Amino acid sequence: MAMTLDDKLVVGISSRALFDLEYENTIYEEQGLQAYLEYQREHEQDILKPGTAFPLARALHKLNDSGEQLVEIIIMSKNSADTSLRIFNSIEHYGLDISRAALVGGNKIAPYLSAFRTGLFLSANEQDVQEAINAGVAAGLICAPHDLEIQPDEAIDQIRIAFDGDAVIFSDESEKVFKSQGLHAFEEHERLNARKPLPEGPFAKLLATISKVQRQFPTDNMPIRTALVTARNAPAHERVIRTLMAWGVRIDEAFFLGGVQKSDFLKAFGAHIFFDDQAVHTDPASRLVPAARVPYKTE
Repeated sequence: MAMTLDDKLVVGISSRALFDLEYENTIYEEQGLQAYLEYQREHEQDILKPGTAFPLARALHKLNDSGEQLVEIIIMSKNSADTSLRIFNSIEHYGLDISRAALVGGNKIAPYLSAFRTGLFLSANEQDVQEAINAGVAAGLICAPHDLEIQPDEAIDQIRIAFDGDAVIFSDESEKVFKSQGLHAFEEHERLNARKPLPEGPFAKLLATISKVQRQFPTDNMPIRTALVTARNAPAHERVIRTLMAWGVRIDEAFFLGGVQKSDFLKAFGAHIFFDDQAVHTDPASRLVPAARVPYKTE
């Protein structure tokens, strides 16, 4: 019987998100495809440094420690097969449990996301992430690590994932009110609609999947923990809480910051990845924790 991915949390990660390939990408952009191909072949045995998504990939492996394969990580790359050997050599070097790949040789990745039943896609290519979001897949544009040093051998006892609320877990319906009418109108809108659940955003299904995984573990030995880190505060907090209750999903920690900088809270939480729709939040956060920006869906 063929293996099915339907009952697993499938995470697609591009090679440039998993490993630090910024220098190689510069060769591609400045010298062209052929120079990039030759460089990768010549450095086939050179082990790549970890990239922004590396801690999350390592952390997700912990979910499979119970003996059941709950998570499947798949490399999804625009590399061709003959330039991917360096990627697989690096995967083997770090002992990552990744055996499946989609190497599309410059073609679009989005058409293959549904075939792999992808629940989350992470990439350093903005077009690929935008196309994934448009296709209804939770996706994040990985931020360059800046001064953040990724430790490949860091012990991970628990996966920690942090989300912004509006335009990430929830739709951008309320955010549009804030942007067009201001803070007072936004707060009044949320107060009047406090008992009306917010529409789902691009990461709602992923959060539901994580909650489903969490229910398979005892509360005193939970391998994955989530946090909501939002600029909302009272009175706009109530609608968020009631929405999560209506959806039947759990958030382990919630921070209603009312405009206070998010970065220090994310560091204290120990996020292995933080998802937000605004670069004004992901850019400073990426200096302390791995971060990814969630683009808005386009028609």
